[in-house]
Amino acid sequence: MPSTPQSAPADVPRAPGARITILLVEDHDMVAEAIRLALDRTGDLEVVGRCLSLADALTGAARLRPAVVVLDRRLPDGDGIAGIRALKAAAPGARVLVLTGEATPAVAARVAEAGGSGLILKAGNLGELQDGIRLVAAGEVAFSKGLLSGALDRLTGRTTDLGATLTPRERETLDLLGEGLGTAEIGLQLGVALNTARNHVQRVLAKLGARSQLEAVAVARREGLLR
Repeated sequence: MPSTPQSAPADVPRAPGARITILLVEDHDMVAEAIRLALDRTGDLEVVGRCLSLADALTGAARLRPAVVVLDRRLPDGDGIAGIRALKAAAPGARVLVLTGEATPAVAARVAEAGGSGLILKAGNLGELQDGIRLVAAGEVAFSKGLLSGALDRLTGRTTDLGATLTPRERETLDLLGEGLGTAEIGLQLGVALNTARNHVQRVLAKLGARSQLEAVAVARREGLLR
């Protein structure tokens, strides 16, 4: 993984010399402690609070008004990306930097569309996260290498968003596949005949370029269509 994230300039600079306050939203204790130690030892970065869920993060962001929210993508009560807008509303002016175990340009595009300032992979070193926080606090964006250009391609329509090709019923079918349901169970959940359910599943597989239901779920998770 790279030691520095890619960045692109934005419009709002951070005041020179200001300490960067951080709200850390991470439900795994060992990961959270490692991140806190790495950030607090820098001198210019300070973790002022930690939350374990999106719900707690909304309360914490409103109370602490951090400069940056470092947000884990997968939390017990939902997808972190889906909470970005609410976090920014709770703490106006705060920048949101998403931290994730794996990501694709499609996931990075979702972060940008939701108003996030960046996406950093957990597989990178902690120096990359430190640099990413400084960048977003300074009004720039920070994405791990290989994610920014792909995200821009998707946002400008140069790359097809797989999720956009699915109909609402196919999205329901994909969600049920992601929950581990088989074709017969999907038919019952959707209230359709078995043959109709099979057709929905086959269309989902075709649109995702998958050869099996398991592969379809893997592709959907990689593309950010499922948690």
